Amino acid sequence: MPPVPVEPRPLNAPERAVLEWILSADFAGAPALRSQLARTEVVAVWGPGSVSVDLRVREPARHAAMASGLVPVDAHVHDPSGQYIGELLVWTDGGATLAALEYSWVTDGMPTALPATDAVRLSLR
Repeated sequence: MPPVPVEPRPLNAPERAVLEWILSADFAGAPALRSQLARTEVVAVWGPGSVSVDLRVREPARHAAMASGLVPVDAHVHDPSGQYIGELLVWTDGGATLAALEYSWVTDGMPTALPATDAVRLSLR
């Protein structure tokens, strides 16, 4: 299913929190991506009820010196018992700006909310 465009809006609190958490990892390009957060908008959702979103960074923006694709951070989501239930993926575009936040899950039901940052374990790829 293709993303559903929405009226551009600022990041909401959960979106900003998980992006800040993931981008707090020390990798090449992280400082530039962190600097984009104040200028980042949600422009599409990945389907009805989905918490995965497409992003756009308003110019002027500091572009990251990195290839497009996934940021090199594993952001594994665990439930309160410590069970792995999914992961968060941050995508960049060809200009090395934030392009998408994806919540990929391994449970039976689609998540209805982004996880709290204390449920997300980070490691560099």
